[in-house]
Amino acid sequence: MAISVAREHWSSRFAFLMAAIGSAVGLGNIWRFPFVTGENGGGAFILIYLITTTCIALPIVIAEIMLGRMGGQSPIGSLMQITRKHKKSVLWVLMAWAGTLGAFVVLSYYSVIGGWALKYTTLAVSGAFSGLGGDASGAIFGAFIGDPLALMGWHTLFMGINVGIVVWGLHKGIERAVVILMPLLFILLIGMVIYAASTPGFDRAVDFLFTFDFSKVTSDTFLKAIGQGFFSVSVALGAMMTYGAYLDEDVSIQQSAIIIVLADTGVAILAGLAVFPLVFSFALEPAAGPGLVFVTVPIAFGQMDAGLWVGTAFFVLLSVAAVTSAISLLEPAVAYMEEALAWSRRSTALLVGGSAWFLGIASVLSFSDWSGFYPLASLGVLVDKTVFDVFDFIVTSWVQPAVGIMMAVFAGWILSRETVMDALNVTNGNAIWFRSWLFLVRVVCPIAVLLVFAGAVWPDFVASMMPNGGE
Repeated sequence: MAISVAREHWSSRFAFLMAAIGSAVGLGNIWRFPFVTGENGGGAFILIYLITTTCIALPIVIAEIMLGRMGGQSPIGSLMQITRKHKKSVLWVLMAWAGTLGAFVVLSYYSVIGGWALKYTTLAVSGAFSGLGGDASGAIFGAFIGDPLALMGWHTLFMGINVGIVVWGLHKGIERAVVILMPLLFILLIGMVIYAASTPGFDRAVDFLFTFDFSKVTSDTFLKAIGQGFFSVSVALGAMMTYGAYLDEDVSIQQSAIIIVLADTGVAILAGLAVFPLVFSFALEPAAGPGLVFVTVPIAFGQMDAGLWVGTAFFVLLSVAAVTSAISLLEPAVAYMEEALAWSRRSTALLVGGSAWFLGIASVLSFSDWSGFYPLASLGVLVDKTVFDVFDFIVTSWVQPAVGIMMAVFAGWILSRETVMDALNVTNGNAIWFRSWLFLVRVVCPIAVLLVFAGAVWPDFVASMMPNGGE
């Protein structure tokens, strides 16, 4: 059972926003969003993404932060407190356990990708991209991820950076890091966009991103947009709940959540405006998949006059975004271990971070020695997925949707209307924003997230239920 511990609070609303935005803004924005947009036709996908994120991810972000502030502890400790105080089934604590464990698993493989960003920062600084062609770029990336010792070294460095920050606690560690790193991220990103605006491919990139071609929209586009919003905003992994536990009572959760989601979405779109002009300027492929950032874009850096500086800025940007998100993935488990074991933060951060690092070795090996190992194939499920793929699929396609549904149902239906109004500092229950939020979190969010879950588990069945077979 969790032990109640005194929690620090954010020193300012700005610090909370920087931390929460840092949690949301990560590889999902700068690495994943551009290639998912590229694979799904550009502007039409962005429009759907904006609508679904506003109607689905935002209401659950509000619910998650609210639950964190209500409980005032780690996600697990907070749900224990809330269910006990309001006489609800203790089974609801399972969503906190699932979110915390999900964050831990994501951290284990997220650290590996974060290591890629650190490695590519050194390559950019050294001028390794100069004159780089397609085959050479692919060979560099293939050789790197195929070298388990090198990959493990960068994974270790990235995890060490995050543990080193979390060890120092809320004020000296997390706050100090995010109030420096997040403004740096915005400066670098805006600088990248300004540079991209001077390239010949900028106009084509703007057309690609903001021209709505609905002929390319399928049922899968909607599911991917919802899933991308969940992945990007860090919903249902306990990070927002943990940060909410450190939030003062007089801070508006709904206003803060809107700022977080707007900033997260803005960074995703700016990342597209930074990446795609380079892709189009050098006649590269916008739908290059996960290799867009680590294989395709370095080719552009290698062919431009300012490639050394622009490439360095881009991968520093990617590394900063990865670190600020990874901190929030580490914190929920560390906070709970402090409560459960009454250990020092240093000990719990080292224990949790070390355990995530150890689990991450399996993801490291997935790109080399275990590249042909499909752990669940013998069970007849996920037969073509490596350990890395299994981890990612289970968390993003199963755990996050399940926890998201549970959060929406718990906040919308299980807790009383009066309890929720008090938690959100609502004085008028008929306020349009509150009634809209309550409808979304009660009805729209569970149904939409359930579709994402079903689309991941039974894609052919979901597609067959859509008009024209999902087309």
